[in-house]
Amino acid sequence: MLTLWHTARMTTTTDRASGSAIDRFFKISQRGSTLGTEVRGGLVTFFTMSYIIVLNPLIIGTVKSGDGQFLGGGDTPNLAMVAATTALVAGLMSILMGVVANFPLALATGLGLNAVVAYSIAALPGMSWQDAMGIVVLEGLIILLLVTTGLRQAVFRAVPRELKTAISVGIGLFIAFIGLVDAGFVRIPASLATPVELGIGGSLGSWPLLVFVVGLFVAVILMVRKVRGAILIAIVSATVLAFLIELVGDLGAKSAENPAGWSLAVPHWPSGGIVAAPDFSLVGQFSLFGSVKSIGVVAVILLVFSLLLADFFDTMGTMVAVGGEAGLLDKDGNPPNTTRILVVDSIAAAAGGAGSVSSNTSYIESASGVGDGARTGLASVVTGLAFLLATFLAPLVQLVPFEAATPALVVVGFLMVTQITGIDWRNYEVAIPAFLTIILMPFTYSITVGIGAGIIMFVVLKVAVGKVREVHPFMWVTSALFVVYFLIGPIKAWLGI
Repeated sequence: MLTLWHTARMTTTTDRASGSAIDRFFKISQRGSTLGTEVRGGLVTFFTMSYIIVLNPLIIGTVKSGDGQFLGGGDTPNLAMVAATTALVAGLMSILMGVVANFPLALATGLGLNAVVAYSIAALPGMSWQDAMGIVVLEGLIILLLVTTGLRQAVFRAVPRELKTAISVGIGLFIAFIGLVDAGFVRIPASLATPVELGIGGSLGSWPLLVFVVGLFVAVILMVRKVRGAILIAIVSATVLAFLIELVGDLGAKSAENPAGWSLAVPHWPSGGIVAAPDFSLVGQFSLFGSVKSIGVVAVILLVFSLLLADFFDTMGTMVAVGGEAGLLDKDGNPPNTTRILVVDSIAAAAGGAGSVSSNTSYIESASGVGDGARTGLASVVTGLAFLLATFLAPLVQLVPFEAATPALVVVGFLMVTQITGIDWRNYEVAIPAFLTIILMPFTYSITVGIGAGIIMFVVLKVAVGKVREVHPFMWVTSALFVVYFLIGPIKAWLGI
C-alpha cells in the first residue's frame, strides 16, 4: 500500500493515462482526473473506512447467537477470522463497484446493520448465526429484485421521511450505547439500585477506562480538526496506550473478581505475529431458510423487513452525496450508472450474508477519497485491493480491547444522530412515531422494536386525526405484521403452538 501511495504522490496532473486501456475503461481523462490521483484517492478512502475491520468483529464476533454459539462456532470469539472475512468481502465488493459501475464508491459491512444482525436477529432464542446470515442473504436478494424491477423507488416513497431519519438516529444511539456498555463506561451496578451507573461504583477509577476516555478525546479532536482517518488513528493510538499500560501494570482480563481489567481482549502481542494467512472459513456459513424453522414465517418476514428498512435508504443518499462531491451528477441530481450502483450495492448486501459478516453497503467515507480527487471506479478498485491486502493483518485485531475500539462506536453514533434535525418536531403526527423509534432501540436493546413501534404509532395517529388516505398500503401491511410480531407470544399460546 505504501508503494501505491508513493506512486500516486509522484504522479502530477500532466501525467495522465491518456489513451491507455485503463484510461478508456474508467474514463479517467474524460472526468478530469489522473491515474495517480485515482490511486491516491482510493487509498485515502481505504484508510478512512478501514476501522470497520476492527469494529465489525467487536460487534458481530462478540455476541452469542440464540443457540449459545459465537460467530464461526465455539465458546470463545474468533475475532481474527471475522476481521479477515470482513476485509475480504469489502475488498471484493469495492472492486465490483469500481469495475461494474465506474463510480468512486467503496463498500464494507454497514455499521448499524451489523448491530441489527447481532442484537435483533442472531441473539433471538433458537436462532443460530447461520440462520441469521441466511436472513441477510434473503434481504439482499429482495433488494436486488426491487432494484431490477424498479420497485425500490416506490418503497422508498412509501415510508415517511421522518421515520427514515428516525431509524438512522435510533441506530446511532443504539451503537453509542453499545460502545459505552462494552467499554465499561456504563455498567449494571452490583447493588442493582439503578439500571446502570457510571464506571465502577460511579467512578472512572481504572486504567482501561482511562484508555477509553483518551481514545474518545483523540477521535473527537481529530474529527473536529477534519483529520482524514480520525477514527482509525484514535483506535490505533488507544490500542498502543493500552498495550503499554498492560506491559507495565499486568491488569489482566475483566471479571467479577477483577472489574478493573480489560474487556474482550488483553492487549498482548499476538503469539503468532501480526501477519498470518487469512482464515476465510466463515464464507458460506449461512442457512437460507433455516430461520423459518427456528422462529416461524411471520417473525422471519418482519426481521427481513427490519433489516431491509435499516439497509434500504442509505445507499441512495450516499451515492448522491458522493456524486455531488465529485461533480458527477446530471441535471436531475442523479449520478452516472445509477442502476448499476444500486445493483452492486444489493449484491453486496447478499454477499455480506454469504460471507457471514453482515450486510455490506456503500460508505459515505468514500467522500474522503473524492475530496482528494478521485472521480472514477479505479479509486474503488484501489480501495478494494487495499482491503484484500489487509486480510493478512487480521491477527492485529486480537490486540485491541473494547476500551480502545469502542470510542469509535460513540463517534459513529454521534454522526448518525446529527440527522435528527431532519425531523419536524412541531408536527406531532410524525414526531411522536419518530421519537418512539429513536428511544426504543437503545432502551429495549432491539432495533426491530424501535422500527415496529414507530410504524404502528404512525398509522394509528393518521387514523386518529382522519388522514387515512395519507397512509400508504405498504405501511398498512407492515404495521399489521408488526402487531402480530409484538403479540406473537399470546397468539402462540392461544393457538396452542
